[in-house]
Amino acid sequence: MFTPSRDRHPHRRLHHPPTHRPPSRRALLRGAAGLGVTAALAACGQGATTPRTSGDVTLALWTHDQNYEKFFTRAIPAADRLTDFAYHLSTTRAGAPDLVTKLLAQAVAERGVPDMVGFEMSAFPRMLRGDIAERLLRDFGEDVAKVPGLKEDLLPARTAPFSKDGKLYGLDSDTPLVVHYYRRDLYEKYGIPVAADTWEEFAEIGERAHRKHDVALNAVVTGPDVNQVVQSFQMLFNQRGGGLFDKDQNLTLDSPEAVEALDFVCRGLRAGFITPVSDYFGGPMQAALKQGKVIGVLMATWFKIYGLMPNVPEQKGRWGMTAPPRFAAGGHATSTSGGTGFGVLRNKPNSRAATEFLHSAYLTHEAQVRRFHDLGYLPTRASVYKDKALLRTTDAYLGGQRPFDVYTALLDDAPRVYVSPDQSILNDVLAGCLLSAYRGDLTPRAAIRKAAADFRDQAGR
Repeated sequence: MFTPSRDRHPHRRLHHPPTHRPPSRRALLRGAAGLGVTAALAACGQGATTPRTSGDVTLALWTHDQNYEKFFTRAIPAADRLTDFAYHLSTTRAGAPDLVTKLLAQAVAERGVPDMVGFEMSAFPRMLRGDIAERLLRDFGEDVAKVPGLKEDLLPARTAPFSKDGKLYGLDSDTPLVVHYYRRDLYEKYGIPVAADTWEEFAEIGERAHRKHDVALNAVVTGPDVNQVVQSFQMLFNQRGGGLFDKDQNLTLDSPEAVEALDFVCRGLRAGFITPVSDYFGGPMQAALKQGKVIGVLMATWFKIYGLMPNVPEQKGRWGMTAPPRFAAGGHATSTSGGTGFGVLRNKPNSRAATEFLHSAYLTHEAQVRRFHDLGYLPTRASVYKDKALLRTTDAYLGGQRPFDVYTALLDDAPRVYVSPDQSILNDVLAGCLLSAYRGDLTPRAAIRKAAADFRDQAGR
């Protein structure tokens, strides 16, 4: 449960189903080869478990980012204080897709699975196929419900991507709101208005700026990374009010909102106020930023940490951040992009210990504030955005701006984003169609319809 046993409700204990003898590893692997992962997992027993309720415990943590390892290591003293456990971590790091592949293989073999694992947003959809998540991961729903006010406080925009059938399988590390970063010094030099009420107005401002000063106010990815190609489009699509999938994993791409968002990007590329880049983080993007050719970027809040500060540290103090314009025809004030949800493996000796550790490190008010200061990731609880110290926080890289002035204004109108186990299929076909539209080979409407048709053909639904 999430309520630490030392603080309150010490009588509550996690329920574990009766154990039984699991099938042999050879039989499981044979099932995995013949029936697929979901069928193989269906044959898996839960294994003999004796739940730990207190004392020394070493949690096996899998993550794709060493910053998470550092954060959770620093969280151990608070977890020791708030629970009946004394924690240690054994960490394994690998690429985000590799973590899921390894987890599924180890789960079928019934050995070597972690206690906690971080699912990056693009990798988590594989867990939603069949009943994989239900069989492997703890549903945090009941745990959240036992803490007064927590369920209502968690932001739906950040629980939706890691939920299925009303069950919550991951606790997100961030609320990656999409904002518009801009070079405040060059905006002032060129007389470019910082605020634009609508994307239509932004386009007019951008066209003038490109014509007069040969600069771009945004960038989209046109390189080989299909996830980034889709990301560039999806941020605008979600803000316009659309979505790739609904909560039941049905494709909802083919829509007027998708056509409008894609048409806007195509217009920007033709007019020059949006520039194509191979990816958001590599050499060409760095050069464009250093040369002052790209002076604005629509991106999630984490882009400052991973895109701007490493690529152009010398531009500290020259950047600012503002809310993105809105679409005149409707939608949301912002969008979201990215995220990593941490899950706990169910029915393991350390399941309770891992659940309480994750709560103490991620969901208390103090932990959410500490995560922002340590990692730069935004709280996932609405109440934390009222923290007086956070509201007073200034950002030196953003010229002393108070970032929570922007975040709090956007928070209540962030869309829920749903994913599908067939996400990778869609990303492959959609990326190709987006690039065809950018080149002018397909109209925006034709590109969206082709992507939807190709997906249905390949996914079989």
